[in-house]
Amino acid sequence: MSSRAPWIVFGSALAGYLAVGITLSLRFGFILGDALSRTAAAQAVLLSRDPHVSAIGFIFTPLTGLAQLPMVAFASWWPAITRWNISGITVSAAFMAGAVVMVHGICRDRGLPGRYRILITVVFAINPMIVFYGANGMSEAGFLFLLCWAVRRLIRWVGTDDVHDLLLAGIALGLAFLARYEGVVPIALAAVLVAVVTACRRGREHWKDMRRRAVLDAVLISGPGTAMFLVWITTSWLITGEALAQLSSSYGNTAILTQSGGASGDLVQTTAFSLGAFIALGPTLLVTFPLAVVLATRRRDLEFVVAPLLFGGVLAFQAGSYITGSTFGFLRFFICAIPLAAVVVVQLFPAAGDLPTRRAGAYRRHRPSCPPMRTAAAVAAAVLCVSALPVTAWAMLQPSLSSQQYALGYLLAGDPSAADSEATTARRVIDSFATERELAAYLDGQALPDGSILVDSVYGFAVLAASEYPRRFVIPSDLDFTQILNDPAAAGVRYLLTVPNEGRGVSDAINRRYPTIYDNGAQLYPLELEVPNTGADQPDWRLYRVPS
Repeated sequence: MSSRAPWIVFGSALAGYLAVGITLSLRFGFILGDALSRTAAAQAVLLSRDPHVSAIGFIFTPLTGLAQLPMVAFASWWPAITRWNISGITVSAAFMAGAVVMVHGICRDRGLPGRYRILITVVFAINPMIVFYGANGMSEAGFLFLLCWAVRRLIRWVGTDDVHDLLLAGIALGLAFLARYEGVVPIALAAVLVAVVTACRRGREHWKDMRRRAVLDAVLISGPGTAMFLVWITTSWLITGEALAQLSSSYGNTAILTQSGGASGDLVQTTAFSLGAFIALGPTLLVTFPLAVVLATRRRDLEFVVAPLLFGGVLAFQAGSYITGSTFGFLRFFICAIPLAAVVVVQLFPAAGDLPTRRAGAYRRHRPSCPPMRTAAAVAAAVLCVSALPVTAWAMLQPSLSSQQYALGYLLAGDPSAADSEATTARRVIDSFATERELAAYLDGQALPDGSILVDSVYGFAVLAASEYPRRFVIPSDLDFTQILNDPAAAGVRYLLTVPNEGRGVSDAINRRYPTIYDNGAQLYPLELEVPNTGADQPDWRLYRVPS
C-alpha cells in the first residue's frame, strides 16, 4: 500500500483539481488573464503563422507555457483546448497534485502516524487557495510543486547527507525559477543554508577543514538554478535585446505598474496588506511557528530550518516588493504561506525512524525509531490545521484582500440588480473574456486568409486563444511583425484590431506606431466594427479595415 500511496494521492488530487477547473471554465467562463496569456503564448509556438520556440515570450518565465505544448498541439482539432484554457488547467492541476504528493512525502519522511499524515495532506489539498490555483492554469501551481519538492529534498539531506537529495533539490529550485522569477530567492537562500550546515557539521572548531566541502555543496544546490537563470537572461538578451524583459520591457511588470496608475506608495497600507495576506493564508503559523521553534531548539533539529527559510524567503521577497512599490498587491503572491504552515505543523511531531536513502553520507543523523509523542499535542495540531480553512476561504471572498478571487462568491448568483455594484463588478470579473470569445467567433466567420488581422497580444491574447484560426493573426512574436506593422496593406493585412491608447493600451504596438488609430483610424483606415467590452478591466475593441 505504501508504494502506491503517492500515486493514489496524486490521482485523487489531479481528478479533483481538473473537475473544479473545467467547471469554472466551461460552465462559468471564469478564466484568469495571466493563465490565458500563457496559453496564447504556447499556441503561438505551434499554431501561429510564424511558429517558433521563442514565441513563448520573455515576459513570463517559460515552464508553464512549455508544459502546455503537448496539449496545445491538438488545438487545431479541438479549439476548446485553448479557448477555454483546458491545456492550462490540466498543467496546473498536475503540478498542484504534485505539490500535494510532496506534502504527503514530507509527512511520511517525518515518520508521522498514518492518520495524521492523511489529515495534514488532505487539509493542504482542499485549502481553497490551493484548489483554486490548482484549477485555473496559473503558474503558482508549478512553483509550489517545485518549491515543495526542493524543501522535501533539503529536509532529507539535512538528515541523510545524501548527495542525491542535494542534487534533486538543486534541480527542483532551478525549475522553480523557470516557473516564476521569485525562484531566484530560494536558490540563493538554499546555497547559504547548505554551506553553513556543511561547514558546521564537525563543530565550529573544525569549520576551516569543511570550507571546501561547504563550497562544493553550495555549488551543487545552486548550480542548476544559476545555469538556468543565465541561459534564460542570455537567450532573452540575444533575441529581444533585453536581459530581464519582465522588468525592463514595455510589456513588463514595471511598465504595467506605471500604466495602471503606479503603486500605492502608502507604507502603512502596503505593510498592512502584506501582513493581512500572510495571516489569511497561514493563520496557524501565529501559534505553531513559535512552538515549533522551541521544540526544534530543544531537539537540536536542523530539519526545521529548511521550510521557514525557503518559503519564508519568498514571502519576504513578495512583501518587500509590494511595500517598495515594484509589484501589485495580490493575495496569490503570498500562497507560500500555505505549504509553510503545513510543514511547520508536520515538524511539531518528533522525527521518527531513519530515512531510507540511496547512499547515506558521512554525517547522517540517526533518528529514534519510536520517539515519545503526546496525543493531546498531536490532536491540537490537527485541529489547528483544519481551522485554517474557513479563515482562508473568508479572505478569498474579500475584495480588499483578494481582488482576483472574490468573484468566486458570486458564481452561483443570478443576474445582479443595478443597485448591487459589488455583485455587478464580480459578474464582470467572471465574464472577463466573454467579449473576446465573441469577437474571435465573429472574425473566424469572415473566411479570411492567413496573416490578415494585425493585433498586439497585450490584450489580444484572449482573442488569439479563442480563435479557431490563429494563423490569420499577425502578432508581435512573428519575426516580420515590425515590417508588416509599418505597411499593413503591402503585406496583405485586411484588418487592424485596436484598443484605446490609454492604461496598458499605451504599450500596444499598433498604438505606438499609430497613436490615433483607435480614435480615428489614424485617418488612414475606415472603421469596420466597434465592440463594447463587458469584462472587468478589459478594453473596448475597434476593428479597422485596411484598404486594398
